Amino acid sequence: MSESTSEARRLRTLPTRLLSLAATYADRRVNEALGGVGARKWHYAVLATLDEFGSASQAELSDRTRIYRSDLVAVINELTERRFVERSPDPADRRRNVVSMTAAGRHHLGQLDRLLTEVQDDVLAPLTSQDREQLTRLLAALVREH
Repeated sequence: MSESTSEARRLRTLPTRLLSLAATYADRRVNEALGGVGARKWHYAVLATLDEFGSASQAELSDRTRIYRSDLVAVINELTERRFVERSPDPADRRRNVVSMTAAGRHHLGQLDRLLTEVQDDVLAPLTSQDREQLTRLLAALVREH
């Protein structure tokens, strides 16, 4: 009996369950790959955000990455220790810090981009490029709504 028919039809066709199972697999693969190079998903989120938007306050980074501010401090500390980001006082408001990506951070982000492309290709291997684009559009719509 094939795996897909060993489950109740309700389970095989329940979109929220399928989404959860696919997300669990994808999350595991991403965590394993990033862990293999001493990185975490939140490291990638901060570096990608700094690359796209430039230097930012910790509050702005929290809003853009959806990482809780209290958790973001630890992430920035880790990235600072590895010299991927720098923290400096904001010239407009010395009470807050501005986080900037370093050249080493840009290099590391490039490595992570390549690594995650490989993971995406593995996770999405059963889908055509058109299916992947459609899936991305549908997932983005769900995330925007919720």
